[in-house]
Amino acid sequence: MKGFLILAAALFFNTGEIEHQEYQKWGQIGHYVTGEIADVYLTDEARDRVYEILGDRSLSLSAVWMDDIRSDSEYDYTRTWHWATIPEGKTYEETEQEEDGDIIWALETLIDELKRGGLTEKEEKDKLRLVIHMIGDIHQPLHVGNGEDMGGNEVRLQWMGENSNLHRVWDSDVINSLQMSYSELAWEIDIATDEQVEEWQSATVRDWAYESVSYRDRVYDLPDDMRIGYEYRYQNRDLIFRRLLQAGIRTAGVLNDIYGAE
Repeated sequence: MKGFLILAAALFFNTGEIEHQEYQKWGQIGHYVTGEIADVYLTDEARDRVYEILGDRSLSLSAVWMDDIRSDSEYDYTRTWHWATIPEGKTYEETEQEEDGDIIWALETLIDELKRGGLTEKEEKDKLRLVIHMIGDIHQPLHVGNGEDMGGNEVRLQWMGENSNLHRVWDSDVINSLQMSYSELAWEIDIATDEQVEEWQSATVRDWAYESVSYRDRVYDLPDDMRIGYEYRYQNRDLIFRRLLQAGIRTAGVLNDIYGAE
């Protein structure tokens, strides 16, 4: 099937002020896409259990829940779980991390807790929705930042003649410019072979993070005048599609592992 996770609910960019919260999110359309793709790759057993936990919400809608709760103080502990920092030339283990955890630590921890079980109904539902969202986020290259520019939020540029920043371009601008619904986009990009599905689902959380790091040079390949548009989209669209697709397929792989692969 086709898919990938990226980005977008429209955020208005103020050239004099950058909201930290913008660094924290893949946009909604990208998350909807990854949820749509994940649903296709779930085993019947896992799907039944996942929807029993989620109740009246689809995987796609549940994938944006972690962004929806940013204004709820009950979940302030998740504030730093949307990103990780791995500077150029360093490993994750060599880097000082967030006191309250980052996306790598949170994914590894919550996946393990879901596998072990023994959770209350609310705990399991919350942790499941957090994991679904964070798998999407970690596949956006700028959610594994270099520690210098807030994951590209401080890289101000013009996208299609409008003020934006590099993080927003990858979170939402490219995807929004395609003018496709999330279901259309998911269908269009789901071209993974059986061999790719097996390979992608065998990778670890840290593998996913280092993949994002490996794409950062490409992400930061910008013209001197900092004006980008159709050419930049053409050069990077397939990578965005690939990361969305990988995120959806890997989400399914994690959930199949937790809730019972056939």
